[in-house]
Amino acid sequence: MLVLNADFRPLSYYPLSLWSWQDAIKAVFLDRVNIVEYYDRAVRSPSFEIQLPSVVSLKSFVKPTTHPAFTRFNVFLRDRFSCQYCLSPDDLTFDHIIPRSKGGQTTWENVVAACSPCNLRKGNLTPQQAKMFPKQTPYAPTVHQLHRNGRLFPPNYLHESWLDYLYWDTELDP
Repeated sequence: MLVLNADFRPLSYYPLSLWSWQDAIKAVFLDRVNIVEYYDRAVRSPSFEIQLPSVVSLKSFVKPTTHPAFTRFNVFLRDRFSCQYCLSPDDLTFDHIIPRSKGGQTTWENVVAACSPCNLRKGNLTPQQAKMFPKQTPYAPTVHQLHRNGRLFPPNYLHESWLDYLYWDTELDP
């Protein structure tokens, strides 16, 4: 079931903000959500029946964070799940542009996604020493930038009742 914020935008795109049907029913009973769309199925107990919600919106607006957490996943999302040296999407790792052994920090501005072969080839060298430079200069992304990149990777399954609330645009600027 798709979960929208009170402004009818998904809480997140990648991963898409989804709840199990059990969590949705619980949120309905606790009066924490508004039901926006329904599935064609219902759940029943001996004394009760409810049509399953397919899209809900939170009753209270959850303010999105403005500074996303520095995590491996968010670095990969910022870099669009591709090696910043050869653009391969396979076997991604974390690479410190200036190696930690040479004073490099684990920060947005010094870490990029790199495939294992490129990371091994670069090793403990600076970009100048290895003659390997990232395709884009690493930066601290905003939540909006991560959401925009997340829309580049739609899930394998999107229920038709969700489509009016999702924006999957593959022609986004880098």
